[in-house]
Amino acid sequence: MLFRVVHKLKRCGSRLISSSFSRSNEKAKHPGSKTNYTNELQFLNPLELPSVPTFRILDNHGVVTAKDTPEIPDNKLIEIYKIMSLLSKMDKILLQSQRQGRISFYMTCSGEEAAIIGSAAALEDVDTVFTQYREVGVFLWRGFTLDDIMHQCFSTHKDNTKGRQMPIHYSGRKINIQCVSSTLATQVPNAVGYAYSNKINGKTAVTATFFGEGAASEGDVHAAMNMAAVLKCPTLFICRNNGYAISTSTEDQYAGDGICVRGIGYGMRSLRVDGNDLLAVYKAVSDARKVAIEHSCPVLIELMTYRVGHHSTSDDSTAYRSIDEVNYWDKEDSPVGRLGLYLVKNKLW
Repeated sequence: MLFRVVHKLKRCGSRLISSSFSRSNEKAKHPGSKTNYTNELQFLNPLELPSVPTFRILDNHGVVTAKDTPEIPDNKLIEIYKIMSLLSKMDKILLQSQRQGRISFYMTCSGEEAAIIGSAAALEDVDTVFTQYREVGVFLWRGFTLDDIMHQCFSTHKDNTKGRQMPIHYSGRKINIQCVSSTLATQVPNAVGYAYSNKINGKTAVTATFFGEGAASEGDVHAAMNMAAVLKCPTLFICRNNGYAISTSTEDQYAGDGICVRGIGYGMRSLRVDGNDLLAVYKAVSDARKVAIEHSCPVLIELMTYRVGHHSTSDDSTAYRSIDEVNYWDKEDSPVGRLGLYLVKNKLW
């Protein structure tokens, strides 16, 4: 199972830590303590601990490199590819619409199609989703039409919020997706509360919440993770680590081993996945859903991806990153292109 990788890593880390300390057989009696006493004072050095590996199935050329592959029916895989391609085309059209002054604002999902739609496809309709603002692909997967998207972005009276929300604040009550809010990370504790309610009422479902690695620095995320772990709420924390929090790169955001290890620190199962690999994303979220339901517990999934587009139509990313960097991820490691190559190799497209 996918989680064996992380369990192995944790065991390895435990060996490194335990080998550094001389431990007695007497357990510490302090409330909250789960360790034995030691008579040696030593600091834990993160540089001496192993990094969490990134789970991958498809390489950049669409070739399967792992034995542990998900069972996805051919027709579903083709539908996933169609929605990913549709999302990519739709983004370009709505971006140009904003540039022409037809709508006031837009945010693209370019480069993150597999992370978004792969996660959505692995969930069940009974699972409630709390998105951030770059997950319109989840709405498309669950049945939102292009008309629904256009009515929302153009603020027409046919929008289900009657044009009273800013563009990209989609709302999908009928498809079990909560309304989008631009306020960073407020959806994360809401998702945990919703999951706790489901647990109390005996509902067999998970609550999934999406957020970026930038939003992971918000206090709401830390409070939500702790609450979910302590109360054992079946919540999937799906972090899209796309390299940038607007203009702030990950190098300037955190010094630790990404977002994944934070879940371990809060006492929850965690894993890191190649977010540009549709098959890996699907398997990770699908397996995480099973674990969350079976053990009534939260799971943190860090999806490593890249934001090809600007943060939003209010941003100019050429001011803080090179065109060559963007071109690599757009041309050499495109999630849509990678899945397309896989489908062609397997004569499905």
